[in-house]
Amino acid sequence: MIRFILNVLWAICGGLAMAFGWFVAGVLLAITIVGLPYAGAAWRIAGFALWPFGKEIVRREGPDLGTGALGGLMNIIWFILAGWWLALGHVVVAAAEAVSIIGIPFAIKDVQLAYIALAPIGRNVRRV
Repeated sequence: MIRFILNVLWAICGGLAMAFGWFVAGVLLAITIVGLPYAGAAWRIAGFALWPFGKEIVRREGPDLGTGALGGLMNIIWFILAGWWLALGHVVVAAAEAVSIIGIPFAIKDVQLAYIALAPIGRNVRRV
C-alpha cells in the first residue's frame, strides 16, 4: 500500500512528465534507426520513471549484445552524448527533493535514475 501511495505521489509530482520525456526520447531514437538499441533502454527507463517504487535496477546476466564489449562501447557513446547531462539533471532534482524529509524517498529514486541514465545498456528494471 505504501508503494502505491509513493508511486501515485511520484507520478503527480513530476514522474509522469519524466516518463513521457523518456518515452518520447525513445521514439525519436527509434526513428533514427542508428539509435534503435538506445530506444529500448529509454523505454525501460520510462517505465521505471513512471512507477519506480517496488522496482530495482539490475545488470543483465548472460552473454548478449548489451552485456559484452559492444554494450560497453554503446554505453561509452551514450555517456558522451547524453548520459552525463541526464544524470546531472536527476542528481540536481534529487538534491532539491532531499531538502525535506518527505522528499527523501523521491531523491533516492532520482539517484537511481541518474545511475541508469549514465550507462543504460546491459541493465534491466525488475520488480522486487
